[in-house]
Amino acid sequence: MEIFLAILSVVLIILSILPFFRNQHWVFRVPEFMKIQILVLQGIVFSASIIFAEKNFWMWLLNAVQFILILYHLYILIRYTKFYKKKEVKKKSSASATVKVISANVYQFNKDFNKFHDLIRKYNPDIFITMESNADWEQANRKLEREYPFTEKVTLENTYGMHLYSKIPFVKSTVHFFVADDVPSIEARFKTADGHDFVVFAVHPPPPSPTEETTSKERDGDLLCVAKKIKEHPVPSLVIGDFNTVAWSVTSILFRKTSELIDARVGRGIAATFHAKYWFFRVPLDLLFHSPEIFVEKLETLEHIGSDHFPILCEFHINLSDIKQEDEVKTLAPEEEEIVEELIEEGIKEESDNREEVAKEDS
Repeated sequence: MEIFLAILSVVLIILSILPFFRNQHWVFRVPEFMKIQILVLQGIVFSASIIFAEKNFWMWLLNAVQFILILYHLYILIRYTKFYKKKEVKKKSSASATVKVISANVYQFNKDFNKFHDLIRKYNPDIFITMESNADWEQANRKLEREYPFTEKVTLENTYGMHLYSKIPFVKSTVHFFVADDVPSIEARFKTADGHDFVVFAVHPPPPSPTEETTSKERDGDLLCVAKKIKEHPVPSLVIGDFNTVAWSVTSILFRKTSELIDARVGRGIAATFHAKYWFFRVPLDLLFHSPEIFVEKLETLEHIGSDHFPILCEFHINLSDIKQEDEVKTLAPEEEEIVEELIEEGIKEESDNREEVAKEDS
């Protein structure tokens, strides 16, 4: 028992420490995703070690390190729970009408189109975005275009297709390929019926994993290019999509500081979206960041649509005269600015040769 607990302790300590290294190989980046699961396992192993293991120097040392890491994980994760104090959002008379957005990674090989269509009709969003949407999904979603006549479509068969549908007319829409010519982002500018301008950026960069990209270079470069682009916008902005990272990762923190946006999950809950079929492995990969002029009224995950991700729904309003969220905006330190430029350059230089292989249904 003691040897077993010691081995588990060492493994969990290593998994906790790996993300501290500035290495973009998936071995160092994937443990960032699993912070919640690592914390739960550390709590179990730590308790079992205190109760069952012999009290020798090495077990005391392992337990001490485990305890410090448990406190560290709690310190990071508490921000993403409802225990963390979040300012109450009260809609003022100067605010825009509420805008409702749904973002869904539909999973390219999922053919349960009707389940997704039922979800859209049930929640009736003003805008919805699909990721991993290929030609089959584009064809299936045409039945929704009467209600959503304003569209931007990037139809790909490599699991990085992306489509945006809206009831609100575009002022302008643009498709970007920041780091690779087969990984799009959609930028759409809108004006509400009551005259409020805003931008929605939809993202879906490739993840670092043993089955996809060996490193996080493309993901990091793509997201940080989006962040710099967002900073150029003079109007309120919202970035939503499958980020293929978690809100507490180094990449997300650099993204948030570069764009000078606010993480919508803070104070609202973890809202894990992936993996929809395996509850213990669920992590929040589908994220949302917004300008301080955008006030999120609701953020929640929705029901299963046959994908490996749960969709997310956000309701928000815009108020240019309300400044109470401005103190939540964080900016880059000079040394972080250098890191951002390095990561963007590395992401642009990186070339993937496996996306055609990735775009095959798991057998």
